[in-house]
Amino acid sequence: MKCIVCVKQVPDTSGKVAVKPDGTMDRSKMAAITNPDDLNAVEAALTLKDHQSDVKVVVVSMGPPPAARMLRELLAMGCDEAVLISGREFGGSDTFATSQILAAAIQHMGLERDDVIFCGRQAIDGDTAQVGPQIAEKLGIPQVTYAAEIQKTGDTLTVRRMLEDGYMTIQVQTPCLITCIKELNTPRYQTVRGILECDQKPYQVYDYETLKDEPLIEPDTIGLKGSPTNVYKSFSPPVKGAGQMLEGSGRETVDQLFGILAEKHII
Repeated sequence: MKCIVCVKQVPDTSGKVAVKPDGTMDRSKMAAITNPDDLNAVEAALTLKDHQSDVKVVVVSMGPPPAARMLRELLAMGCDEAVLISGREFGGSDTFATSQILAAAIQHMGLERDDVIFCGRQAIDGDTAQVGPQIAEKLGIPQVTYAAEIQKTGDTLTVRRMLEDGYMTIQVQTPCLITCIKELNTPRYQTVRGILECDQKPYQVYDYETLKDEPLIEPDTIGLKGSPTNVYKSFSPPVKGAGQMLEGSGRETVDQLFGILAEKHII
């Protein structure tokens, strides 16, 4: 069986977000990392591989050629194959077009009866949580989102998914798609042996010519032309002013607060 893991290289937003004069994100001035939730998806696939000898883990990413470094790191973690989807025709894709291209790439690989597709819950640069579910819809397979625990028995997965107010347990048959959250597992590190051997593992690049004959690939369904949404502007939130601490008894602080609000004509 194949475990296909969709991953994305994203800018490291833990620091200051670099923004161009036109208001768009300047990715060239920000460090690139593997999307954190996608690492949980990779670990979920590798865990299945640890328990079943016939599992092959394939990582797939759409992005520019520099994303190859990220894929090599995932091969060093234990993944078996990597596929980079890259081409000018794919540039500017929103979540709808991106899922269209990823689904076409998975079709090109061949989706078999016992295969499982893993995705991270969402990417930290867009936070939409749309790509995984859209891939499942376009492939016509069942999906389970927000997976916090996964167990596999034969061609059935039992998934415990996190909700806002509790958990839900669902059984789903393969082939299927699962989106993973950070509570699912702790991603493993690369190994020395994995680093030494990662360059020897299969690595492919799918360009437009590779995928153009897939049913999902049409000029008006990919890239900017196939994207019904676009990001108008990205920016760092304004820095808030320092807070004011009120001291005294409960009654005294309430009186102070009322005085401040009245002075500002809020009340």
